[in-house]
Amino acid sequence: MRRSTKVEPTAIQAVATHFAATLVEGRGPADAYLTVARKRIALVATAIESRAARGAKASRPRLRFDRVALGLVDRLRTALDGSVPDGRTVVVTITAPIRLPARTAIAMEQRIRRLIATRAAPARVAATIHGNQIQVHFLKGGSGRTAELIGFVHNPDSDPTVLIDVARALLTRIGSGERTAGRRWLVIDIRDGLAPIETCRQVCSQLRVPTVFEQTLVLLPGGQIATLSA
Repeated sequence: MRRSTKVEPTAIQAVATHFAATLVEGRGPADAYLTVARKRIALVATAIESRAARGAKASRPRLRFDRVALGLVDRLRTALDGSVPDGRTVVVTITAPIRLPARTAIAMEQRIRRLIATRAAPARVAATIHGNQIQVHFLKGGSGRTAELIGFVHNPDSDPTVLIDVARALLTRIGSGERTAGRRWLVIDIRDGLAPIETCRQVCSQLRVPTVFEQTLVLLPGGQIATLSA
C-alpha cells in the first residue's frame, strides 16, 4: 500500500524560506500562499513516491529519444487526440528497440481504442506487441490544457514504474492548480530520493505542466530547491 502523496508542512515552509517569503495557510485547492515581491502566489504541492524504489534510492529509467521512439509516441498522441475521456490521461511505456514502428503503433492504437470503449477498462494493461513489452495505464486527472496521452520508450533493462508514479502524483494536483486563481506554482517533493529529478522533468514536459503552473519547484534530497524549466 502506498503512502499518501500529501506533502508535509516542512516542504511548504522550505519554499517560503528559500524565497524569504511570507507564508499564509492555504484555502480551497491551494496548499498555501506566498507573498513574494508583493505578489501573491498559490502553492500546490505533491510528494512523489515510487513502488519501484522502496528502501533504495531511485534509479532513472533509461529512455530513448531517437527518431523511431519519438515518432511512435507522436503517432499515438495524434491518432488518439480527442478520444480519451475527460478527466483521464493515458500513459504508455514501450521497450526498445522498436523494429516495426508502423505496425506497432497501429496495434497499440487499436488496443487503446478498445480499452477506451470498455466501460470498465482496467487501470493497467500489459502485453507484448511485435516483440516489444508495452504497458498502458489509465490514470485519473488531466485537463483541457494537459496532454491526453503521454508515452515513454525505454531500454528493456529499465523499470518504467517510477514514470507512472510521477505521472499519477502530478495528475492528482493539476486539477487543484486549475481551480486556483492567479499565479500558481507547483511544488514537487522528492526529498526522500524515490524519484530522480530528470524523471520529473520528462513527465512534466510531456504532460504540459507549464500550461497550468507558472513555475515548478522541486525539493531535492539534502534540502536544495531546483526549478524545472518549461
